Amino acid sequence: MNVWSIKSILSWADTYFSQRSVDSPRLTAEILLAQALGLRRLDLYLQHDRPLEKQELAAFKILIRRRIAREPVAYITGHKGFFKEQFRVAPGVLIPRPDTETLVETAVEILSEMEDCGRQARVIELGVGSGAVIISIANACKSHLYFGSELSSAALAVACANAKSFARTPVSLFRGDWLAAVALQPLFDLIVSNPPYIPSADIESLAPEIRDHEPRQALDGGVDGLDAVRVILAQAGDRLLPSGRLILEIGFDQKPLVKSLVQGFPWVTELDFIKDLAGHHRLAVFKK
Repeated sequence: MNVWSIKSILSWADTYFSQRSVDSPRLTAEILLAQALGLRRLDLYLQHDRPLEKQELAAFKILIRRRIAREPVAYITGHKGFFKEQFRVAPGVLIPRPDTETLVETAVEILSEMEDCGRQARVIELGVGSGAVIISIANACKSHLYFGSELSSAALAVACANAKSFARTPVSLFRGDWLAAVALQPLFDLIVSNPPYIPSADIESLAPEIRDHEPRQALDGGVDGLDAVRVILAQAGDRLLPSGRLILEIGFDQKPLVKSLVQGFPWVTELDFIKDLAGHHRLAVFKK
């Protein structure tokens, strides 16, 4: 009878994933084996000669089958690292991306300036998903008031759980569509959102992990990818205080479209674009 050790099963899984074109095969094998065994990845190396029990092998094989079906690793493990926390995620909830940390960093920079001036700002995220963005902002700048809206009840439940576990200052979450989820008054100093911005025609060309598993409503931005951006811009003008800002994540090639689009919204007095770590224009910052 073949006895599998941690080292040998990792080597086998690495090859198995590679042959099936799974991204980052070794890393994937380590994450899934650690999940199956209830260990840290470091422990896999500290215990590399340890033989696996029959039930441990069975648990690992179940996770392997899920990954071969192109289910995202974050859904399999139930969490995703973002900014400084390991946030809960689940099917039906958009998985936080590293690019979106630029949104958090930009919001924190703006709010830190307000703190230096002794101002307590009102901040809302539209479409919170897992809650990773608004919770990360709130934890970095604790003296402000934080809110979030989310249309999906499944995503809102995950966001509430994450807020309970990770938020170190209160974050009030509401179910509803964009700014329609919250009262008309008082107004906000800062609105942030990572809306769906992928053109509908591009959805089918996405990786199967995204196309077949993540929520379509969090990805599909309509014909040009900017349907949600238009709605948010139409709502935000009346919901921002003077000199308030709206920060939206956009597609890497959408800067020209956004510059053209904003001409139809006279409340915008300034428009800036901010690049992500890859050098792409990732954020549009609108000032009232």
